[in-house]
Parts: sequence; C-alpha cells; structure tokens
Amino acid sequence: MAAELLRVAVIGTLGGDADVIVVGPDPARRLPGRGASLHPDLGCYTLAEKRRAFGRALRVAGVPDTGAVREYVMALGTTGCAGTSPHSEEK
Repeated sequence: MAAELLRVAVIGTLGGDADVIVVGPDPARRLPGRGASLHPDLGCYTLAEKRRAFGRALRVAGVPDTGAVREYVMALGTTGCAGTSPHSEEK
C-alpha cells in the first residue's frame, strides 16, 4: 500500500522565516525527518488541505505552505479520493 502513496516532508522554510514551513513531495522517500503520506490525487490533496492535516501529520506549528505538493499532484493528473487524509510516518 505504501507504494501507492506519495510521501511529503518538510523541505525548509520560506524566505528564512521559521514561521512559514514549506512542505514538498518526496516520491523517492529519501528526505530526512518526519513525513506524511497521501494518495497522489488532487481530491485527496484538497481534502487534506481543507482539514489542515499536513500540519498535524508533520507536527509543525501554523499552516504549512504545500504549494509544491499541489503542483506535483496536479502534474500527475489524477483525480478522485478515497476520503483519506495524510498519515504520519516516523523516520
């Protein structure tokens, strides 16, 4: 099942400001630190964003910038969702 999911992880901060955490896709599953997994389709991404699941799964304060994840998922061109949200994953 893990092979079907897209891993996302914190890739840095925006403009050096520690208050804006940037989350990006990690399809190779190689980025260090805590990750979260979601189905790589726009429906699941939108639902996770609406539920603010990325911050909880990655254990970061505030609302993370997930624009890179959205762009990646949109480039894949899949739609639909099984009604799930990101699942945290310890590293």
